[in-house]
Amino acid sequence: MERFLDAKLRALAAYTPGEQPRDMGKLIKLNTNESPFPPSPKALAAAEAAARELRLYPDPACAALHAAIAWRFGLAPEQVCTGNGSDELLGLLFHGFCPRGAAFPDISYGFYPVFAEMFSVKWTEVPLREDFSVAVEDYASQPGTVFLANPNAPTGLCLPLSDIRRLLEQNPARLVVIDEAYVDFGGESAASLLGEYENLCVVQTFSKSRQLAGGRLGFALGSKGLIRDLTTLKFSFNPYSVNRVALAAGTAAMEDEAYFEACLRKIMEAREWAAGALRALGCTVLPSRANFLFVSAPGLSGGDYYAALRRRQILVRWFEKPRTRDYVRITVGTREEMEALVRATEEILKGGTV
Repeated sequence: MERFLDAKLRALAAYTPGEQPRDMGKLIKLNTNESPFPPSPKALAAAEAAARELRLYPDPACAALHAAIAWRFGLAPEQVCTGNGSDELLGLLFHGFCPRGAAFPDISYGFYPVFAEMFSVKWTEVPLREDFSVAVEDYASQPGTVFLANPNAPTGLCLPLSDIRRLLEQNPARLVVIDEAYVDFGGESAASLLGEYENLCVVQTFSKSRQLAGGRLGFALGSKGLIRDLTTLKFSFNPYSVNRVALAAGTAAMEDEAYFEACLRKIMEAREWAAGALRALGCTVLPSRANFLFVSAPGLSGGDYYAALRRRQILVRWFEKPRTRDYVRITVGTREEMEALVRATEEILKGGTV
């Protein structure tokens, strides 16, 4: 059916999601940065109640959810826009907010170049430094909208707010989108800067720290004018993109601060333990402020390490590009899952069958 597709899209390389096995069996799944914990009990109860009304359309204004998010960040509800995962909102931002193009790191979320190509946005990849860090001064000459994952993926490295300020102040006429999918695991949210900078948009998700990856729910924060425009784009495409169950679960999850904090603490503790244990085995582990680790095993390519773990029923993620091919990205699971990962790595490094 290629003859019916617009010629400008025929070379589009779609984003490749992480593997989602249909039969988990004994597999330890550490490849797509999902939470190892179930959703908040309050979120599950709210979702169950909402499911009884699935014959009805959801609230297109998402009023209750926007109020909960606004309260959490000290903003007005008019500064919140929700979508079908943060990906929908990022896609809309590429579609409508990049009149002078877009710029983002050469090693970052793999959807950025796909969105740019999809919406015919001229884009520039800004190389990370040799240590995989983002240097904000490298963006000073970029006129296009800046998209920056912070913490970055797949590295887990995080910029302080002082660097985000510098980025925003380089060009007040240029929009800066900070993609904070992993910020709750030890980063600093740029949402606290929204009162100072109109050229800032913060995007977050419920998929990671609020255990709702299967619910597909994300949100954007910004000035009232920017959010009004973003909402117009959303309503011009799909005003009901957030379903009734996700709305209810998301509202309850946002309000359940105690469960949120407890899960974060467990994940960060498991992350730090695993990072130390892997370093003790001679692995290179980047300092992460996300719910994953970027790891290189001594004497092994990233592909060999990935395959050796896969044969031991542990699934991680490997990105076969020149600068990342020596590393794998490992989602932080439960302490028990991370202990199993470390044992498998030790066996591999001691000469077990790779």
